[in-house]
Amino acid sequence: MSRVGKVPVKIASGVKVEIKEGVIKVEGPKGKLSHSLPRGVSAKIEAGAIILASDESIAPNASALHGMTRTLLHNMVQGVHAPFTKELDIVGVGYRAATKGSVLTLSLGYSHPIDYELPAGITAKVENNTRVVVSGSDKILVGMVAAKIRSFKKPEPYQGKGVKYVNEHIIRKQGKAAGAK
Repeated sequence: MSRVGKVPVKIASGVKVEIKEGVIKVEGPKGKLSHSLPRGVSAKIEAGAIILASDESIAPNASALHGMTRTLLHNMVQGVHAPFTKELDIVGVGYRAATKGSVLTLSLGYSHPIDYELPAGITAKVENNTRVVVSGSDKILVGMVAAKIRSFKKPEPYQGKGVKYVNEHIIRKQGKAAGAK
């Protein structure tokens, strides 16, 4: 049995959890999320917490999915209470970002600007034209959107130009030695 899966998921105040026919719906002040339980994993609500159990007789891989399901539910409860955020820095002369509605426009040194339509439930805020803050209640979707924005112009190792995470360290290369013989 999973050690992570044994830990109950505490339900934060202001968050409603509903379990019906193998689907868990979580609703809070910052959004609504749902997740279908895998075969062999069951959930119940007791004393303000979600408790998960796995049954190997129903599905042979139930114990493998037990801890992962608990972590996903924990992230759902946290996300609808306080949204997750990822911060990206845009480094380079003339590189900038702007938002208009649900469209993020990036100027990254190409001959054309890149217009990226943000998925539903995700918001992007631009600070000082060079910092993009992606936020939303779904942790997986926030990470995927941040990775997609970073993929438009990954940071290069010589001058560090491109889109990088705020806490990311880019290993720099020296480049050609001037006048080496």
